Amino acid sequence: MKYSQGILTVRGGQTSHAAVVARGMGTCCVSGCGDIKMDEENKQFTLAGKVYKEGDSLSLDGSTGNIYGELIPTVPADPNSGYFGRIMDLADKYKAMGVRTNADTPNDAKQAAAFGAQGIGLCRTEHMFFDPARIGAFREMICGDTVEEREKALAKIEPMQQADFEGLFEALEGQPVTIRFLDPPLHEFVPTEEADIEALAKTQGKTVAQIKQIISDLHEFNPMMGHRGCRLTVTYPEIAVMQTKAIIKAALAVQARHPDWKVVPEIMIPLVGEVKELKFVKKIVVETADAVIKASGKTLAYEVGTMIEIPRAALTADAIAEEAEFVCFGTKDLTQMTFGFSRDDAGKFLPAYYEGKIYESDPFARLDTTGVGQLMEMAVMKGRKTRPSLHCGICGEHGGDPSSIEFCHEIGLDYVSCSPFRVPIARLAAAQANIRNPRG
Repeated sequence: MKYSQGILTVRGGQTSHAAVVARGMGTCCVSGCGDIKMDEENKQFTLAGKVYKEGDSLSLDGSTGNIYGELIPTVPADPNSGYFGRIMDLADKYKAMGVRTNADTPNDAKQAAAFGAQGIGLCRTEHMFFDPARIGAFREMICGDTVEEREKALAKIEPMQQADFEGLFEALEGQPVTIRFLDPPLHEFVPTEEADIEALAKTQGKTVAQIKQIISDLHEFNPMMGHRGCRLTVTYPEIAVMQTKAIIKAALAVQARHPDWKVVPEIMIPLVGEVKELKFVKKIVVETADAVIKASGKTLAYEVGTMIEIPRAALTADAIAEEAEFVCFGTKDLTQMTFGFSRDDAGKFLPAYYEGKIYESDPFARLDTTGVGQLMEMAVMKGRKTRPSLHCGICGEHGGDPSSIEFCHEIGLDYVSCSPFRVPIARLAAAQANIRNPRG
């Protein structure tokens, strides 16, 4: 996907994983063209009676879903000129919520800043581990038998992560940057090819059978609800120590280079469902961060918060807010957990639900304000009752949907965060929401 100019899939939909990842990359994607008849053996497919072979040219329109059997010339959009620039200036004048971006690389952050983003609402640190230069070290950490072995492997990654974070802080020029700790289950990082397994076994001084056993043990029956998020830190605190050091060192370095900026990293702990989990992880973060800051001889403010993506966290937000300085709603998982189905599975049966008028829209594309929204509103109210200064945002894909943004405005969120290329839509929708329902 990283190297593709456009992405076309037979299965899926606008909220499938392919579409969401492509949107974040700014890559045109048409997902779920069920009329395509694939012929993988001959490397071709048929669409509308025409056969397309490997090497043929196509053009995609990600807005309409149209597919053209030829190359259509395009020009890049200029976000700061003409009528578009004027409308965006007006939007910023009237909106009450901030608009941040979901960005994992400095390039994504710069693109979002060019579109008017006011910070990063979600940096997914796990995307940084997949880089070929560091996936080997992370696999060494996973296969380590002792804390010392894991710390040795993580020490190789720390300077790389620090450089990543410095790039993000630089790109946003002192605006808020929220960095989420490692979230996915560890099985997503282990090798699957035999050659890679053999190479890892050699590096670790283990047999291929031992590495395969580790991979088998890491298998998750339900990864959405498995050993991930804050649970990884409870099991392996050394991961959080490494990430905290990288974040704080990066912030100190950028602050030193730009003394006129106010660099305040926001460290977000994912998948919390019990305040004791948050308290456990926060203690590790604070002790590590304070030690790094003290050793530097400088001062640095930072915040520790959490992602609300489990219904229990929303229901107990008053307790959560005793430890969290901010909360951000991860509405993909919150929607999955509330409805009991995933966005990748939903394409199998949701069309029948639309036809039967059971659902009017995809709850992963447009926020379910009745159910999921009720949890969000309750969490904001209970959280701020405990901590009036609690700032609240949303960083799921709903953060770029106009109707969802209007609801976020109504329940008093401070900001929405979305993919870089959806930032202009979010700015406009936030302004329209405040014009229709002005905040006091």
